[in-house]
Amino acid sequence: MRDVIVFIEHHAGKPRRVSLELASKARDTADALGGKAHAVIVGGAAPAVAQIVKNYPLDRIHIADDADADRYLVEPQVAYMEAVARAVGPALILVPNTMIGRDVGSRVAARLNAGITADATDIVVEGASVRAISPKLGGLTIVACAFTRQDGYGVISVRPNVFEPRESSSAVEIVTLAKPVSPAFRMTIEEEVVEAAAELGVEEASIVVSGGRGLGGPEPFAGTLKDLADALGGAVGASRAAVDAGWISHSRQVGQTGKTISPKLYIAVGISGAIQHKVGMRTAGTIVAINKDASVPIGEFADLLVVGDLFGIVPLLTKKVREARAVLA
Repeated sequence: MRDVIVFIEHHAGKPRRVSLELASKARDTADALGGKAHAVIVGGAAPAVAQIVKNYPLDRIHIADDADADRYLVEPQVAYMEAVARAVGPALILVPNTMIGRDVGSRVAARLNAGITADATDIVVEGASVRAISPKLGGLTIVACAFTRQDGYGVISVRPNVFEPRESSSAVEIVTLAKPVSPAFRMTIEEEVVEAAAELGVEEASIVVSGGRGLGGPEPFAGTLKDLADALGGAVGASRAAVDAGWISHSRQVGQTGKTISPKLYIAVGISGAIQHKVGMRTAGTIVAINKDASVPIGEFADLLVVGDLFGIVPLLTKKVREARAVLA
């Protein structure tokens, strides 16, 4: 296992941030293994997406400008990933730990008879051994998983926001893939449902501002919290209590039964910080809690606990952020 292959997930002609994170990590991992870093982009938008991805530290980008990949479910992506993997030889395959990424990764692993580990937050190379670091048991323990075979393939799904994407000026080779022979694609996409809002999801945002029961209702999520999130260039999240109360959609829930995230900055507003919520954001870079109660559980693991009225603190913080951005602009 020397080379590293990344599955590039994209939407509306742009790569997902997590794909760019993996492209950057692939470079470091391939260098440590003494191999090359590859990316695979499939679909009608593949050429356009490749023009963005080529600015990241890869050796080769394999593209399949194939309309079938847009008509069918994940089977075309799997077919192309398998073809590239077999052409490259024993390799480490990185996929985003997203709905699509996990589906593609598990199918590719089955076809290649490869080991697979999910929801990694780090990848470590020790000699010829690759270890995936990932939280297990709802985040209560951290496990290092190694592949038992180093002469075959290995697949790792990686959590968004755990690696820093970085651009590179090095030359990247772009090659066009031939269509797989006689593909047996069995499921087509009959209808696409437009997302409720074209807002940044909590799983991809590097900054998340979450609200809990302390907000008292749905209005502060659309007003007070969203104003701060917009000022910071982040996304709005929520605790389970807020979601169960019907104040915000489940897609924004952070926690064991919601999204597991790893933003650089996590601001918890009016959230007590019960274990169910903690396991969903404990790997955030910096955790700031704003709460009127100085003894809330989240204060035990937050980097900064601000005690006071959130309806006075958050608008003031938003104002200061906007002023700072205006100066920098």
